Amino acid sequence: MFQEYDVIVVGAGHAGCEAAAAAATMGSSVLLITMNMHTIAQMSCNPAMGGVAKGQIVREIDALGGQSGIVSDKTMIQFRMLNLSKGPAMWSPRCQSDRVRFAEEWRSILENNPNVDFWQDTAKNIIVEDGKACGVVTSLGIEIRSKAVVLTNGTFLNGLIHIGEKNFGGGRTGEKSATGLTEQLVTLGFEAGRMKTGTPPRVDGRSLDYSKMEEQPGDENPAKFSYTDTKPLAKQRSCWITYTNQEVHDVLKTGFEKSPMFSGRIKGLGPRYCPSVEDKINRFADKDRHQIFVEPEGWDTVEVYVNGFSTSLPEDVQYAALRKIPGFENAKMFRPGYAIEYDYFPPTQLKSTLETHLVKNLFFAGQINGTTGYEEAACQGLMAGINAHRNVNDLDPFVLKRSEAYIGVLIDDLINKGTEEPYRMFTSRAEYRTLLRQDNADLRLTEKGYEIGLASDERVEAVRTKKRETEEIIAKLNATKLTPDEINPALEAIGTAQIREKIAVAQLLRRPQISINQLLESSPVVNELLSEYGHDSVQQAEINLKYDSYIEKEMLLVEKMNKLENLAIIENFNYDGVTSLSFEGREKLKRTRPSTIGQASRISGVSPSDISVLMLYIGR
Repeated sequence: MFQEYDVIVVGAGHAGCEAAAAAATMGSSVLLITMNMHTIAQMSCNPAMGGVAKGQIVREIDALGGQSGIVSDKTMIQFRMLNLSKGPAMWSPRCQSDRVRFAEEWRSILENNPNVDFWQDTAKNIIVEDGKACGVVTSLGIEIRSKAVVLTNGTFLNGLIHIGEKNFGGGRTGEKSATGLTEQLVTLGFEAGRMKTGTPPRVDGRSLDYSKMEEQPGDENPAKFSYTDTKPLAKQRSCWITYTNQEVHDVLKTGFEKSPMFSGRIKGLGPRYCPSVEDKINRFADKDRHQIFVEPEGWDTVEVYVNGFSTSLPEDVQYAALRKIPGFENAKMFRPGYAIEYDYFPPTQLKSTLETHLVKNLFFAGQINGTTGYEEAACQGLMAGINAHRNVNDLDPFVLKRSEAYIGVLIDDLINKGTEEPYRMFTSRAEYRTLLRQDNADLRLTEKGYEIGLASDERVEAVRTKKRETEEIIAKLNATKLTPDEINPALEAIGTAQIREKIAVAQLLRRPQISINQLLESSPVVNELLSEYGHDSVQQAEINLKYDSYIEKEMLLVEKMNKLENLAIIENFNYDGVTSLSFEGREKLKRTRPSTIGQASRISGVSPSDISVLMLYIGR
């Protein structure tokens, strides 16, 4: 009935979709197994993509040739660039998405890839022969063979949903959980754990009084995620902000004794940076209110997502508390919020390719690795799909360094440090964040995506054009000088020091008070100079000029670190034979099996002296 596939992807969430699309685009035959063909790329939680650090990840996925940025652009209903008051390293794109259209667009992309087949079923077991993943067995008892398997099970592995004192099996509301896989993987020697996440109630937007809320419109000139020719938004829908109050908190507290979190019925740890509303009022008892973001779920629906009100309290308590929020006095609830517990596998059991140490050609991506967030899942799926394809074609692994991408930071953190709570990406996790900006993801990564057969000819040509134009603009700005008469009136209006002699435009632009847009508006010379160039190239040149000293310092740090990254450790290195290693260091190194000295230096429990010993030993 089934051919042998190059890659089987289990699960069609954000990780599974990117994995299937990447492997198939690169030439592998792919089977995507999902419980429900109608929930491919379902946005299970909030209908949004991007945000602080997450937006950088979406840009990186797009730069490599992935699809999340394109899907986001085609289905967004609002766009905002966050942190514009800070430096470019902090700028983060974010959009509100149309939940239904997002899933439809993803399904269309996959269905239009001739290398992707689909099967609606549940994978019960992995076929393992001679230490290699060779396919799956489904709940119908069907054996489907493949050369590699990518597991992207999300919250479905032994998923348990909690609402107050009620709990029932499920991967998300209305869908059953997946059983069998965890138990098999444990018998194979894998370590498993439990985590939890939650989601807020959904309400009827027609029942809300927006006059009591603060409007949060999109950007006046909205940008987009993809570096391709997707179109920016011509119209947008607003979001809204309101707040909880003491009355809301008092109502919520009446349900605490029935809370699965406080009663101990939930064992798994939840996301630290996205706590439930009951957790917030318990942990931050000194705060008399908490922000609530009121987010529409699409163009053609009245359903609203109540961001900031994630909860697993009894539904009657949720409803009563909601109606105490300003603007929600007459709210009608579509469905209650809930918490979900699920199995995950500590990611220290993975290689930097996301292939498992224990079973060759078996890859894990997404929440199965202990992460939270669509963007974190999608980038793992992309990397797992790439490396599954490369494995079955006997090609070298594709790994991104911490200095090359937030994706590299995320995977490096996971495999070396592990995580005991849902891992979420932040700009603070990246030590080279001045280099890893959202504006330059294409310059950093598209050539790499092109070399592995994922990014298209059109993408790489666009990047080469942008790079050439950026260099031309910088050269012109350095060569062109403005006289005091030409620019002083504008400098006075801006509130920065006037000049007494001719000065290069580039030198003026290095002043923190001056932007390229201000120079374009106030100087006909600059306007004519840059008239032939596109916005992206001009912005890139401005950022490179303003932050060249910071960028140079980080590049020097990268060069130093790369010396350690280039010191390879053979795959079956005998750590027991190095008696000078500390006991803890030896155990951690044996468990993680780092591929380089640089990676070994970032493993929790491996000391600097252990690294010195290893370097001496490898030197011999």
